[in-house]
Amino acid sequence: MKSLLKQLVTIASLSILIACATPQEQGGSSSGADRARHGDCIHEPSIRGYEVLDEQNLIVEASGRRNYHVVLMHRAFGLRSSWGIVFRTSAGRVCEGFSEVVFRDGFDGESIRIRSIRQLTSEEREDLLIRFGKKEPEIEQTPVPRDVEGADVVELDPDAGA
Repeated sequence: MKSLLKQLVTIASLSILIACATPQEQGGSSSGADRARHGDCIHEPSIRGYEVLDEQNLIVEASGRRNYHVVLMHRAFGLRSSWGIVFRTSAGRVCEGFSEVVFRDGFDGESIRIRSIRQLTSEEREDLLIRFGKKEPEIEQTPVPRDVEGADVVELDPDAGA
């Protein structure tokens, strides 16, 4: 009887620990699109190229005109001058927390884990490029005011009608 009670207490304790360790949604009303954008993954064979924003941020280009903002766990000094990078993943999908960026040439195979991946809209991509100084913002020029011919103004005599 004592051993059965010990087993039940152990099972209950483990169940509570597992429930606490499981991530839960906050707010309960977040849409599916918001959840998907939090931690996007990239299908590894679809990767076509990348652009280095700084030593910790990249834009990865995938097929279908999809772009992803990839943030590394820590700075990779010299990333801008690196000859290339590859992604190390076990499942064919590059995901935050599980995948790594491996540097070719000059870094002796150093790898850095990926902190976050988020798919970008075209506007978000442009904003990132501008923010990191990779692109100049488009400045809308206001047209120069011109003199326009209009009707002549005639003053009426206020006493004429009375």
